[in-house]
Amino acid sequence: MIEILYQDEWLVAVNKPSGWLVHRSWLDRDEKVVVMQTVRDQIGQHVFTVHRLDRPTSGVLLMGLSSEAGRRLSQQFEQHQIQKRYHAIVRGWLMEEELLDYPLVEELDKIADKFARDDKEAQPAVTHYRGLATVEMPVPTGRYPTTRYGLVELEPKTGRKHQLRRHMSHLRHPILGDSKHGDLRQNRSAAENFGCDRLMLHASELHLTHPFTGEPLVIRASLDDVWMQAMSHFGWRGLLPDVERVEFTPDNSQDDLITE
Repeated sequence: MIEILYQDEWLVAVNKPSGWLVHRSWLDRDEKVVVMQTVRDQIGQHVFTVHRLDRPTSGVLLMGLSSEAGRRLSQQFEQHQIQKRYHAIVRGWLMEEELLDYPLVEELDKIADKFARDDKEAQPAVTHYRGLATVEMPVPTGRYPTTRYGLVELEPKTGRKHQLRRHMSHLRHPILGDSKHGDLRQNRSAAENFGCDRLMLHASELHLTHPFTGEPLVIRASLDDVWMQAMSHFGWRGLLPDVERVEFTPDNSQDDLITE
């Protein structure tokens, strides 16, 4: 079962778990856990994808319940009429609020894009980011006796592949758990000491105009157990009231994860 966040006769939105593919492709034809198929089986009707989340990213995933609904929603995404808000835990202290305008060259997959041109120009990529909280933990990583982390709010204004992950890496504050653009030593430390064994990037909110009724619609997705445990470890509980699960009880055994 997957958590349904919103459903009416035209749309459905779910809380995509980290590690799930949105839809099966020829590269992952044997994958058994796929969001589209799960939602289709759960609600008993076909769904139409209108945007995607990377496999390791969790959070709000919106789909249409007809081809027309899918077309209208896709158009809103293409015209940047839908506001997306993410939260991430990053390496180091990122405390300012800025608009990052840093073009990105398209990332090509070695298999799927092996015949694509690799000399394309960088495309515009803009992200608004805001530091929400910082913490310094008594855990050594590398040559430092302590490790610093930051909680960041991210709003992509464009939709480039891996944009948020690449922009945070460009700022020298890679997202924890990012195996491609992050710091592998930091990733191992965060996983071993605080249970952050996934990409710590969550699509928290979507703000849109309903494509059929014209009403404003806000859809939010709650944080999973890994996120909630990290929020407890770092003393950040209560900072994201709209997406934190009030019924969550920290696992005291997680304290044993912290190594000196």
